[in-house]
Amino acid sequence: MRRGPVPVVAFVLALGAAARGGGSGPVTCGSVVKLLNVRHNVRLHSHDVRYGSGSGQQSVTGVSAADDGNSYWRVRGRTAAVCERGQPVRCGQAIRLTHLGTGRNLHSHNFVSPLSGNQEVSAFGEDGEGDYLDDWTVLCSGTYWARDSEVRFQHTSTDVFLSVTGEQYGRPINGQREVHGMATSSQNNYWKVMEGIFMQPGEVFKAEQHHVEL
Repeated sequence: MRRGPVPVVAFVLALGAAARGGGSGPVTCGSVVKLLNVRHNVRLHSHDVRYGSGSGQQSVTGVSAADDGNSYWRVRGRTAAVCERGQPVRCGQAIRLTHLGTGRNLHSHNFVSPLSGNQEVSAFGEDGEGDYLDDWTVLCSGTYWARDSEVRFQHTSTDVFLSVTGEQYGRPINGQREVHGMATSSQNNYWKVMEGIFMQPGEVFKAEQHHVEL
């Protein structure tokens, strides 16, 4: 049986040594973050509401509220791979984003999104385990995904970019924006880390930074 939603406060208390908020430094595996679509000013969001068309899987949307608890996502390694807690995410690395409240992974596949007719993005799996269609490549400049940078997420299997173009849903999720996959790169594809609990980088990263500074 699938576990119920994970209380955010309980999860944060279990994380151990971590840093709150944005700022500089790398995004690390095990961190819990909110992601803001820079152009449309909405945060990546999900909830236990399924699409009425397409795959019928759990819907993924964009919300304007900064304090919505259903907008937290945990950064993990790609399917069938381990990314140790505190390991910085490299630019070009494939990851999974697991919705903290429902335990399902950000996912895409060859279904048409309900409003814009782009590619559907959903939340899929049970207790954080889905399939290879949960993998997204982090596209950024430099060596690591920096907390204060704007990045894109490209689906590793279908090559679409995680995007928002402004279409809004009606009931039961009135006013929330459609999140979908776009075949082309544009300003609709850029995301930035906002609120979050960041696992501190491991010793290997600290040694690399010390070497660079020398």
